[in-house]
Amino acid sequence: MEPPLITDQTFEQRNFSASPLETGEYENCQFISCDFSNSSLSGIKFLDCDFTGCNLSLASLKNTAFRDIVFKDCKMLGLRFDECNKFGLELRFDNCLLHHASFFEVKLKSTLFRNTQLQEADFTGADLTNAVFDSCDLTRAVFENTLLEKTDFRTAFNYTIDPEMNRLKKARFSLPGIAGLLTRYDIEIE
Repeated sequence: MEPPLITDQTFEQRNFSASPLETGEYENCQFISCDFSNSSLSGIKFLDCDFTGCNLSLASLKNTAFRDIVFKDCKMLGLRFDECNKFGLELRFDNCLLHHASFFEVKLKSTLFRNTQLQEADFTGADLTNAVFDSCDLTRAVFENTLLEKTDFRTAFNYTIDPEMNRLKKARFSLPGIAGLLTRYDIEIE
């Protein structure tokens, strides 16, 4: 039996933790102030959808498809984007809490992170070519073997990135942020 296709719907103030979202394909849908925390979104396809003011913390994302998705003002603690369906993955984050999120080996080319908290997020092995971290807090975020070519960190803060462990060609940094590139050398900058 073919999973249902749901298009052009608005879901507002729904508690999907108590009664799970039906597995299917959601196209051009709006999710506003919905609670998905600790729920399963496994196997669901989201295409051209917006999530605004939602709580997705600790939701299961096994084989979840996110294609052209905007998350705005969302709480998204501990999400495993590395378990998502990688085909066509395209995300944008605006004013979200993404603490402890895993982007392990995820392709996030040209992804926009704006005013987002990414404390202790794991970007190990990720491809962040042309990504933008606009006014993002990257406290204890992990960048290891990460592709950061042409990535924009000019307004990001609290990051520590080892230039010898990551590819940084043409990445952009502000002068005050340079200290985050020199941490491994244990030098003092005044």
